[in-house]
Amino acid sequence: MALNAVLGVDIGTSSSKGVLVGLDGTLLRSAVREHSVDRPAPGHVEMDADIWWDELVSLSRELTTGTDAEVVAVGLSGMGPCVLLTDADDVPLRPAVLYGVDTRAVDQIARLGEELGVEEIRRRCGSDLSSQAAGAKIAWVADEEPELFARARRLYMPSSWLVRKLTGAYVLDHHSASQTTPLYDTVARRWYAPWADRIAPGIELPPLRWSGEAAGTVTAEAARSTGLPQGIPVITGTIDAWAEALSVGAHRPGDLMLMYGTTMFLIHTVPGLLTDPALWSTVGALPGTRNLAGGMATSGAVTGWLRELFGNPGYPELLRLAEDSGPGANGLLMLPYFAGERTPLLDPQARGVIAGLTLSHTRGDLYRAALEATAYAVRHNIEALEKAGGDIRRVVAVGGGTQGGLWTRIVSDVTGRPQELRTTTIGAGYGGALLAAQLVTDASIDEWNPVREIVTPRPGTAARYEELYGLYRALYPATADLVHTLAAHQDR
Repeated sequence: MALNAVLGVDIGTSSSKGVLVGLDGTLLRSAVREHSVDRPAPGHVEMDADIWWDELVSLSRELTTGTDAEVVAVGLSGMGPCVLLTDADDVPLRPAVLYGVDTRAVDQIARLGEELGVEEIRRRCGSDLSSQAAGAKIAWVADEEPELFARARRLYMPSSWLVRKLTGAYVLDHHSASQTTPLYDTVARRWYAPWADRIAPGIELPPLRWSGEAAGTVTAEAARSTGLPQGIPVITGTIDAWAEALSVGAHRPGDLMLMYGTTMFLIHTVPGLLTDPALWSTVGALPGTRNLAGGMATSGAVTGWLRELFGNPGYPELLRLAEDSGPGANGLLMLPYFAGERTPLLDPQARGVIAGLTLSHTRGDLYRAALEATAYAVRHNIEALEKAGGDIRRVVAVGGGTQGGLWTRIVSDVTGRPQELRTTTIGAGYGGALLAAQLVTDASIDEWNPVREIVTPRPGTAARYEELYGLYRALYPATADLVHTLAAHQDR
């Protein structure tokens, strides 16, 4: 008798990941497809949507071929908020504009803030306009590519694009919509027509559903392409970080999820609407939930950059060298703003800084400084969350960066916070699989993915980091004017 299973697929910044999961939460198979983004101009970060579908097809074929498991539902997630505009026949008009790592819409953010009112945008939409706001990027396309924009009829993100390809349904989840500022009213939980019609005229905005609701079923054509059974349900899906939070059970008031990935993301679940100009207030992935969130523009992207500069040694070797370096990286201090910074600085012109370099510093020192820099940035975000009214009672870590143990230990030492690690930390694909399983069974994340370890701060190391954190916070204002000038040279 065939084993029933669910397929989870997540489209990330640097790779797509797929998991085949039994209905009891057992990870049966996993696979990865690496890809890269396009950077056609300074501050522009894009990706061809054909990659998303091609990799879903490839992952589905690999994970379901030669197994007795029968897929009964599909879960999807993807990076976001992104802007993929298509014509009326669902032909993409240009590559998708990616989330907050793309900083092109500076002029549109300023103009819309002036026209609509910064305070009114925050009151209605929960967040200020920033590089994370998908609505501002739609305005950029309208301003800079008017002939193309005149043909735009639909708006997609990675998960909703895959839903369309699999089922024919045109839908978007409420959480993703809440990051299209200023198109979505987070208080009323619906599109706000006066601003949507003004910023996205001619675009039929998708009907809204919750992430775990069924969007439709796999069509005969999609079944032929993917090897999935025709007629099985597909969830509406959501943005990857929110699926990651679900994958480790971080969705109750007081929970904070830390996602260790190409970028670092923080999602704090709050009992009611909280807003702050330095953070993002969103509707949650589940009905009735709200979040206060933050995100760095880089984290794993910096460690990956260093690894490439070092000749691509294995990550275990780099972690060993960083462990040998010791707390403080032998006097190195880094600002990890290599692609600008999102929260709480909201400064697309910020740049990376490495202070204290000498001829005696090693690869291990540099790698350790990068890990510590992200930990300082996590603490900065946590302080901003609490200043905004958040009440963090539990921290749960997830993502590829939790492997090896050193990075999570550094973050706990710097923040003074224990971190809960679940048995499975593969992330968003697993969260999507959970939502898919809940369409057909009473799946529970605490049964699927129990706690494996608690990472606790080490008092002696924490004291050392207290001093260094003060220096970290002083370094940005001390260098901001200089790096902004350098950023202007880079944009020429």
